[in-house]
This record gives sequence, C-alpha cells and structure tokens, in this order.
Amino acid sequence: MINDTIEKLNGMKLLGMAAELERQLAAPSSSDLPFEHRVRSMVDHETTMRENKRLQVLLKKARLPDNACIEDIDYRSARSLDKSVMLSLTTLDWIRSAHNLVLTGPTGTGKTWLSCALANQACRMGLPSFFIRVPALMESLLAARASGVFSQRIEQLKKFDLLILDDWGIDTFSKRAQNDLLELIDSRLGKKSLIITSQIPMNLWHDGLDNKTIADAVMDRIVHSSYHIQLAGETMRKMNSPNTKRVPKAVKK
Repeated sequence: MINDTIEKLNGMKLLGMAAELERQLAAPSSSDLPFEHRVRSMVDHETTMRENKRLQVLLKKARLPDNACIEDIDYRSARSLDKSVMLSLTTLDWIRSAHNLVLTGPTGTGKTWLSCALANQACRMGLPSFFIRVPALMESLLAARASGVFSQRIEQLKKFDLLILDDWGIDTFSKRAQNDLLELIDSRLGKKSLIITSQIPMNLWHDGLDNKTIADAVMDRIVHSSYHIQLAGETMRKMNSPNTKRVPKAVKK
C-alpha cells in the first residue's frame, strides 16, 4: 500500500512529498512524530523542491554570464560603491516599482558582475530576468524586424521583470537601431525594469545617438526613471590576478 501511495504521489508530480515519505519510512524515529508534523514535513519538502526547480529554470532563462550573488559583493575595494545604496537595491523594491538602474564606470570595476548579482537575487525572488549585451540585442531586433516578428520579440522581452543591457555604447547605434532602442525602452517604461551598464559616462550618452530627437526621448525616459551608480578605480581583474598577488618571502634559516 505504501509503495502504491508513493507511485501515486510521483504520478501526480508530487516528487518532494514522495521523497519525504520514503525518508520517513526509512527513519524509525519518524513514527514517534505527530501525524500533522509528518504531513507538514512532506508539504515543506515539496514546496522547497518546487522553489528550487523554479529557480533553476529562471537562472537558465536569464543567461547570466557570471555566477554572482549579492552575498559576495566586495565593499572593500576602492571603487566608490556605497554599501547602504547597494543594500537598498538588493531588496528589489525598485524592480517591483518598475524603476531602472544604470551602472557606469571604467572597464573591470564590476558593472556586469553587480548586474548579474542583482539578477540572481531577482530570480531567487521569482522575478524573471534576462541578460544580453547591447550589440547582440540590436542585431536580434534588426533580424526580428527583417523577419516581420519585431513586435513579437518586444513582447517576449516584456515578459522579463528585469532586462540587463550590458555594454551600452560600446558600438555606435545605427539609425534603425536607435528607433528600435526607443521602442524597446517605451515598451518597458513604467511596467518593467532595466539595468544598463556602460563604460561611457551617462552625460555623454546623448552624443552617441545622432538622431537628436530620439536621443532626447531616450535620455528623458532613462534619466527620470533610473538610479545611477558611478563606479571608479582600477580594474578588479588586475587586483584579483595571480600575477598581482604578493608571494610570501622565504624565511631564512
């Protein structure tokens, strides 16, 4: 009868409950627990398994290039990263309010890593996220427009509560790309959030768009809906390189 029950639980995709029931049967001490405690343990195990599975699915869809998490953020490096500001951002209230975040600073100061850490946290909280470099995004939107599926592509991206646009301004924006960029930003304004990372100071972004009407529209939408963190300092890749770590001197005997 027990085996039949376990098979039925597995057949109903209640894999966590089935596994916990098997564990309880293999542990003689479990029989001393009250019935409601054993049931609660089965339900808790099922809930945990489902949450873990959902997290793995969200992380796979997010395509984050760095395995970063907020617990590992380095506040000791001299890169002008305010701990209180970051702790506020890790609550993700800004995502729930459909605000944006801009991370600017020299190469190697951790812009992409920080964006991945926040996206990882968003996935943990059940908020779908997606990472893409701006040049790749522009190519995908151009291909979507050529194939007649531009609107569908914009709708696909709108499903993500957090969209990370990495390396803004590393390539020049074509005239077509500038229009596509404005449509993308418009589609998310006040509904879903963006993280934009760039080596270029934010006050120079306008100059990177030669269509000044679009430049005005894009900057107006970003500036007035975004938090901005300006990082500074040397590249952290150099600091963490084995070549820069001091080798202990040999002790003379």
